[in-house]
Amino acid sequence: MAIRRTDVNVAKSASKQIGALSAKGVAAAFSDAVRIETADCVLLYVSGQTPIDDDGRTVGTTMAEQTRQVLERIRRIVEHEGGRMTDIVRVRVFVTDIGAEALRQVHQVRNEYFPAGVRPASTLVQISGIIRAGAMIEIDADAVIAKGA
Repeated sequence: MAIRRTDVNVAKSASKQIGALSAKGVAAAFSDAVRIETADCVLLYVSGQTPIDDDGRTVGTTMAEQTRQVLERIRRIVEHEGGRMTDIVRVRVFVTDIGAEALRQVHQVRNEYFPAGVRPASTLVQISGIIRAGAMIEIDADAVIAKGA
């Protein structure tokens, strides 16, 4: 079976709007996603997305706003590669606040993107910080996109 790998980059700069890299003209050492094509499907591995806009500015001050921005970034990458949010089979969620209100906000927004019957497998962990100033959440995702669907 032939397998083809393609790096996917939708960010407008090679530094991925990471200040410490762009200030020195250093390219980020990762892709926005990696696409693996098989005969029957595309496996898409989306790198961790943070709640930033296209210029690298953190969007939102609540966990709900930031979760929505992250999921919109993931949607953009998945759709760029011909998939839909319902093609996502696994997410890993990293948050700086695991309190009840923060978790409620994360799951309320996730339920908008992943309704019952198409929810991905998931891991959620609390971490001490995220690379983006003011960011409270980062999510990476894996999708399986059927060919010819």
